[in-house]
Amino acid sequence: TTALPGFRDFYPEDFALRARIFEVWRRVAARYGFEEYDGPPLEPLDLYTQKSGEEIVGQLYEFTDKGDRRVALRPEMTPSLARMVAARANGLKKPIRWFSIPQLFRYERQQRGRLKEHFQLNCDLIGDSSPLADAEIIALSIDVMRAFGLTERDVKVRLSDRRVLIAALKALGIRDDAHGAVFGVLDKVARTATDRSHGALTEAGLTTSQADTLLSLTTSRDWDRQIPDEQFLQVYDSLQKLHGAVDGMGLGAFVEIDLTIVRGLAYYTGTVFELFDAGRTLRAICGGGRYDNLTSAIGGVELGAVGFGMGDVVLGELLKEKGLVPAHAPSIDVFLAAITAEDMPELLKLAHELRDAGVRVEYALGAQQVGKQLKLADARNARYSVVIGPDDREKHQVILKDLRAKGQMPVPRAEIVTELRKRLAGADG
Repeated sequence: TTALPGFRDFYPEDFALRARIFEVWRRVAARYGFEEYDGPPLEPLDLYTQKSGEEIVGQLYEFTDKGDRRVALRPEMTPSLARMVAARANGLKKPIRWFSIPQLFRYERQQRGRLKEHFQLNCDLIGDSSPLADAEIIALSIDVMRAFGLTERDVKVRLSDRRVLIAALKALGIRDDAHGAVFGVLDKVARTATDRSHGALTEAGLTTSQADTLLSLTTSRDWDRQIPDEQFLQVYDSLQKLHGAVDGMGLGAFVEIDLTIVRGLAYYTGTVFELFDAGRTLRAICGGGRYDNLTSAIGGVELGAVGFGMGDVVLGELLKEKGLVPAHAPSIDVFLAAITAEDMPELLKLAHELRDAGVRVEYALGAQQVGKQLKLADARNARYSVVIGPDDREKHQVILKDLRAKGQMPVPRAEIVTELRKRLAGADG
């Protein structure tokens, strides 16, 4: 049998990459003052339908449990976060800086960069509606990339704002009831033929002239020059100031203003952004934005909020492409080998002493020739081996073998733990 389609087995070398990703996520989030939290992987179904509508049910692992409750494996973390924050809103010091690394589940078609489960870094700043809160979240996502060794030549943040888009559509005379359909076209415009996009816009009620103008703007980086509307220019200036704040942190080269970024989730109310590999050969690595209405909708508490989610699947692909996957580390530091059965009591005693000292130790669990034991040491990629035999025990010493330098030397038994710790500390440094 194999794992279910869209689910993964993590062999030790695969788990090493996952552990590396988690370690960087936690380290960078902590540098920004974020605290880690978690919630249950199984939630009431209406937590998600309340936010996204009944249409989301087809994308979920959902069922009726033995208590006759409709439940679902969590497809995202933000609704759980909103519920948790709303429950203790009065007692939490604002702004709230929280992060989580949940495993999420979606019942959707498997494709490159998208599985039916993945792990995701969620970072959210709640209780502050200032542009600097948005800048903090964007900078955090960029610094995660930098911590992996990626530069502005490797990844780009594409930044937009729902308020700027709405002002642009109004300036072009596009009716309010067509905005949702237009957002849907803009969201897919980069990967859709122009004639199909144009047809979708006219079907949404835009005139040919409006559709032509809007599609020409999607390839432009100077909307402010082409839409001389005072209200539009005012909100566009705010977006440029946000970009300037990120630039002031020294990260401006990572960011491009791109008003075709709208994000698919309906609850975004302001800033939206997505982080892509620079060549756009992969799906978005990260996406997020401002969602000021969610805590009110779920918990009845009005709090401004901005955040992002960064999945491990696309990120892992990018790290592999760039040669930034860490080498699989050896599982042990020292392998102990006994020459005779009479040497085993001393070997077991030494193994315990070394483990108490923080050294990773293994030995053969049955009687074997020394050569076979040392082959196992090589297979484990051990740095050192310690051989214990009758003659050495009489001399109160052991034989220390450097398995990389291919040298060996006798070491007094009373000094071997200190000697190995010193050598291993030097190797780590």
